[in-house]
Amino acid sequence: MTAPSELPEQPAFPLTSGDDSTRVEGDGTPSGEQPMDHRSNVMAFTGLGASVLIAVLSILPAAYALGGPGPTYDTLAQTDGVPVIEIEGAPTYEGTGELRLTTVSVGRGSGHAFTLGQVLRDWASPSAYVQPEEVVFGTPDQEQAVEEQAQQAWVTSQEAATVSALEALGHHVTARLDVAGVDPESNATGLLEEGDVLVSVNGVDVDSYTALTEELGELEAGTDVTVGYLRDGAPGEATFATLTNDSGGALMGIWVDPQFDLPIEVTVNVEQVSGPSAGMMFALGIMDSLTEVDELAGAKVAGTGEIDAFGDVGAIGGIRMKMYGARDAGSEYFLAPVENCDEVVGNVPDGLDVFSVDTLDDAYEAITAIGAGNTQALPTCEAP
Repeated sequence: MTAPSELPEQPAFPLTSGDDSTRVEGDGTPSGEQPMDHRSNVMAFTGLGASVLIAVLSILPAAYALGGPGPTYDTLAQTDGVPVIEIEGAPTYEGTGELRLTTVSVGRGSGHAFTLGQVLRDWASPSAYVQPEEVVFGTPDQEQAVEEQAQQAWVTSQEAATVSALEALGHHVTARLDVAGVDPESNATGLLEEGDVLVSVNGVDVDSYTALTEELGELEAGTDVTVGYLRDGAPGEATFATLTNDSGGALMGIWVDPQFDLPIEVTVNVEQVSGPSAGMMFALGIMDSLTEVDELAGAKVAGTGEIDAFGDVGAIGGIRMKMYGARDAGSEYFLAPVENCDEVVGNVPDGLDVFSVDTLDDAYEAITAIGAGNTQALPTCEAP
């Protein structure tokens, strides 16, 4: 279904037809003075109704959220003399080029003076979206929780970006592995508890999140696993059968909250931004700053993507608007999560080359290839 980019101007319908001369018809009444026929009446009232509708659309507030391209931030630059990504605890190196994180600006009809006319225009625009307010902000009872979750995701994405960047550069990031909860369907129910600290899997010490996942990756689903743990400082051990995860691998059925022991401190000096979608660009900015090589060689790259501590890049929302925001900020290239490719195809603005990435390693290889001017082998969202 499509919509016009703007409302058409309504024509002025004539009340009589024919030329301006007066002719005498059989009843002796001048044709120029005959009353309107039924068709003319319908046309007149249709025109009046459309005009009233346009007037209403121009003044009636709309209960929708309108999203469009938001500000972008170069993670390698400074704002007011302070680096956007500030790193302490390791030497950093300046490079050339840009690595821009992208955002979406969202307004809501209940708080702004936009109208249904604006809703229709944004609905038809490739660089905007229209959603009911509750879809974006939640119900009135949910709004505070939604905002708090978005802020927490913003903070968590910075930690995940730091861990994944350091791991990608070959650093070992240790962590205390706290049990945050046990799934009721897990065979660990009654054996492990919230607050336990995992220390080993099948006799192998696990001192990092990566070590834990690597050991679990060696197991077959349904087989037993023996977990060593500390409970209130006292050692314990639990053996139980694993479950099967979505990809067919072994799953313990517990939630782990890793407390990372980061060798560096990273501060992101960007205000009024929330959500997890800047994670990949944070990680790339950290990697660029910690390496002497000038990966970009002056190239201007933007992108988006959630990232986890393993360096996997996840899908995000609003990618159409973010591509337009990147183009408008002067970026020449854009990195998009593979999982967002269906939204990318057919929506890339002129002047922007988009490459798809699935992991942080993919993204780092992409910016290095872009800087070297060798992008022919980089994957895109378009079918080969």
